[in-house]
Amino acid sequence: MIPQTFNDWTNCIVNACKINPTTDFAEKRLAVYKDHKNAETQKFISLYDEQHHSNIINWLEKIKNNESY
Repeated sequence: MIPQTFNDWTNCIVNACKINPTTDFAEKRLAVYKDHKNAETQKFISLYDEQHHSNIINWLEKIKNNESY
């Protein structure tokens, strides 16, 4: 299942993936996902589509800016 909300996504990465969504984590992932030439980003978009890619960037920005988590 692809998470549709910030809460669903954070629940998934924290509980299922055992990832602590820190500011450092968010900054590193944003560097990848904002680079459309990056092979990992291209693969992610091909698997999950542009809308989910956009959602992930927005959610990572929230974490980076300490807005919600």
